[in-house]
Amino acid sequence: MPLHLHASDSATTLDAELAEWVASRLKEGVARRGMATLVVSGGRTPLGFFRQLRGIPLEWGKVTVTLSDERWVPNDHADSNERLVREHLLRDAASAAAFVPLKFDAETPAHGARLASAALAPHHEAFDVVILGMGEDGHTASIFPDSPQVLAGLHDASNAACIATENATKAPRWRISMTAPRLLNAHNIVVHISGAAKWALLGEALAGTETERLPIRFALQQERTPCHVFWCR
Repeated sequence: MPLHLHASDSATTLDAELAEWVASRLKEGVARRGMATLVVSGGRTPLGFFRQLRGIPLEWGKVTVTLSDERWVPNDHADSNERLVREHLLRDAASAAAFVPLKFDAETPAHGARLASAALAPHHEAFDVVILGMGEDGHTASIFPDSPQVLAGLHDASNAACIATENATKAPRWRISMTAPRLLNAHNIVVHISGAAKWALLGEALAGTETERLPIRFALQQERTPCHVFWCR
């Protein structure tokens, strides 16, 4: 399936273009089914996009937002993706959107992953939009190339929406991540990146095939879901 590239010289311009593009897809979902679902990622890259998107008029009460992955920290922790999304996206009119967290009170990350999968079970239909980032090591969501769980994240056969994963190189070590099969069950995939280094890594990811080494390849090299790359120079 062809890859669709959206490029800009300005991060602000790209954030605005991505916000309008996502809003259009969410409006289509609401018009078609009376509801829409959006999966977002954490980190610094999407912050400007979050601010732009929350200002666009939408029937936010018919939109459900969730995360591609979450760190195994309390929901009010500085490293929490939930906290980041609540502070930067789910504000003003967008506060009317429903939010499905991935971090629950559980004794272990594995138990937490089961609770996250259960929370996502009512949202079993294809997501309208899934927005992924890409780390310098080629990871996406919390599917890391050096993780003992990389194969489970890429090829999970249990049909669980989420698994517990380890990041061996950066704290917090434990994460909850949606699996590649669940993330690909979507109408649209977006890979949102910026800078020359990420552009070079994107080229490397497109040139090879080994997903265990660069997990982002599962999104870029598949025939199931249209994939759009939004990149700022």
